[in-house]
Amino acid sequence: MTTMSKEDIVKSVPQKGFFGQPKGLFTLFFTEFWERFSYYGMRALLLYFMYTEVTAGGLGIDDATAKSIMAIYGSLVYMSGIIGGWIADRLLGAQRTVFHGGVLIMLGHIILALPAGKTALFISMLLIVIGTGLLKPNVSNIVGDMYSPKDNRRDAGFSIFYMGINMGAFIAPFVVGTLGQEYNFHLGFGTAAVGMFLGLVMFVLTKKKSLGLAGTYVPNPLKDDEKKKVYGRFGIGAAVILILGLVTIPTGILTINRFTYLVSILGIIIPALYFIVMYRSPKTNSDEKSRLIAYIPLFVAAMMFWAIAEQGSIILAEYADKRTELSAFGLELHSSWFQSLNPLFIIALSPLFAGLWVKMGDRQPSTSHKFSYGLVFAGLSFIVMIIPALAGGVDTLVSPIWLVLSFFLVVLGELCLSPVGLSATTKLAPAAFSAQTMSLWFMSNASAQAINAQIVKLYKPETEVLYFGVIGGISILLGLLLYVSSPKIQSFMKGVR
Repeated sequence: MTTMSKEDIVKSVPQKGFFGQPKGLFTLFFTEFWERFSYYGMRALLLYFMYTEVTAGGLGIDDATAKSIMAIYGSLVYMSGIIGGWIADRLLGAQRTVFHGGVLIMLGHIILALPAGKTALFISMLLIVIGTGLLKPNVSNIVGDMYSPKDNRRDAGFSIFYMGINMGAFIAPFVVGTLGQEYNFHLGFGTAAVGMFLGLVMFVLTKKKSLGLAGTYVPNPLKDDEKKKVYGRFGIGAAVILILGLVTIPTGILTINRFTYLVSILGIIIPALYFIVMYRSPKTNSDEKSRLIAYIPLFVAAMMFWAIAEQGSIILAEYADKRTELSAFGLELHSSWFQSLNPLFIIALSPLFAGLWVKMGDRQPSTSHKFSYGLVFAGLSFIVMIIPALAGGVDTLVSPIWLVLSFFLVVLGELCLSPVGLSATTKLAPAAFSAQTMSLWFMSNASAQAINAQIVKLYKPETEVLYFGVIGGISILLGLLLYVSSPKIQSFMKGVR
């Protein structure tokens, strides 16, 4: 364990400098701003790049496979955060892990910027998945390191930091998406690489004077003999994966579709094992076991929500490209621009929701009620997409207003469910598994996207009404069921509201 105390770490960070917050928040704000700029800029183009014909600068992958790859990609990004947290806790510390993650992300975007076909695509995805897993969770951990437990600026600091995330995500489609669709996909991906480079430069040049000791320590370091075992296992694991790839890919045993099925199965098995291990552990007392049971329906609800929300970059992205009239109010639109709607609405509405919960105080809805509202809004975001198909058929272009409305509704659901889910996770987690339960919360998104990898293949023009109607209807039905079951779930929480 580190010999640094929490007080030593906080004292090493200049406590005034960025909107009345610790100076290091400036460093982390813009590091995450540029990282999200690069990630969401790339993601705004990726589906179009995959299914666009080779003669038009794309890869010519069939639509269903391209959508499935997008879902698996998102799933693996969230799964990799578990590895990134472990490496920071046991080997490198958060600061070094963030830097290495940023380098891998930048290299991934550079490779994607090269006209090297499908090989470059999959190498790039591997690097970005690993890099994001290293960087994303640990930047947030460093933010927490800068504040003492009693510092009442902490929540405001995280809110400012969260704003940086959404600002980067909001701007990226307009810059990266426009360059990619107006000129060349590879130019767009190259711009994403520049974004990550700027984030790394910001981090390296300012961290020494602004972050102090925050994120420099290794909380639970491996002993030397343990390191040898871990490195050996890593080496063996990498060798086994490499050999399996060299054998199964050229022979056709491992195809893209079979790989997506494998990840989809893991998306169900991994969280199930998490729950079983925590519930059966002797370190989990009876009250904590009861809270874990209460957490299961919330986890399932979160999976349902993210299964819809994450289709904004897949199904709704395709809808924007192929079904939407890309002109409005005299402006010519790019389909990638619609990816800016989610962060735009979050930036605009987050203060309103935060203020609403504070104003309501003890009268605000319970956790499970808020989750149920989130599911209903998510379901409605798909249900409204039925209307233009019923009114004008699936062969005509529709007003962009329908996509705006759909993104607006799902963001209402996200603000009811996502921040509440983070809070509920910290309250319901067994003491011995607090960090792992937070990883489990993020697995709800990974699992949802893993399942999406199979579901999104079903979306076609001829199935459009059925697709939006069934998924939206299931979400609303599940939300109503959760609302009715709320008193029972609350009883299992053992005093946690």
